[in-house]
Amino acid sequence: MKIALIQTRTPATHAAALAHVAPLVRQAAADGARLIATPECTNVVQRNRALLLPALRPLDEDEVVLGLRALAAELGVEILIGSALVRRDGDRDGSGAANRAVLVRADGSVAATYDKIHMFDVDLPTGETARESHAYTPGEAAVTAETGLGLVGLTICYDMRFPHLYRALAKAGAGVIFAPAAFTRPTGEAHWDILLRARAIETGSFVLAPAQGGFHEDGRGTWGRSIAIAPWGQVIGKLDHDEPGVLFAEINLAEVNAARDAIPALRNDRVFSLPVSGFSKAAE
Repeated sequence: MKIALIQTRTPATHAAALAHVAPLVRQAAADGARLIATPECTNVVQRNRALLLPALRPLDEDEVVLGLRALAAELGVEILIGSALVRRDGDRDGSGAANRAVLVRADGSVAATYDKIHMFDVDLPTGETARESHAYTPGEAAVTAETGLGLVGLTICYDMRFPHLYRALAKAGAGVIFAPAAFTRPTGEAHWDILLRARAIETGSFVLAPAQGGFHEDGRGTWGRSIAIAPWGQVIGKLDHDEPGVLFAEINLAEVNAARDAIPALRNDRVFSLPVSGFSKAAE
């Protein structure tokens, strides 16, 4: 099956974001992609929380989500909105938000949603800091969903640093795991390819990562370099830049079975214990 990963440089308002991403989705569909995935923060990139949080809407009212749902129905394609920043369900005062992936069927209906579990709370060596948990409530459940491509697993960005999540998705039957991202430039340069290849190899899965790229209106810099990786760890497609664009890849799920049969790591798990240190508190 032909899939497309959309690389964006999402603007700071919802209307501009939809105008930015819609032509790229149309291009992907025109070139034969049947499942199209967009990056994290597809609907808005705005790091000023005083501006961002009041602008967020519930999922069923978000302008970009509604626009992409309509586009999926018009084009007859499935769309994974890598994430939309939305007001949490039932929260009308703007005090709570979710970083939520949205899988849209080819008729425009919502097949599944996933709230990012792992919050990006870091202090980078460059001096850059992030506290995602100050704005968003983390999800509590891993999610798989059926698509025309088969069973897929949903993750978002920082999740890729937690291999147990990917392993759980693979053991639940997902042969394809999406990792839409808005990676920082320092961490992207250092870790992007190697983390994603590791997650593919250790789970015997396709790992597909559409990314934000370039310098955004709010001053944020993201790494780009959207990438598609096969279950044996080969890079089967990559954008070598941070400009908006479309990356295509052909996905053959027979490669998943071949990789998992060759190295059955998912079946070779063993329960083990980790003894507590023998040192007493007094000895410390």
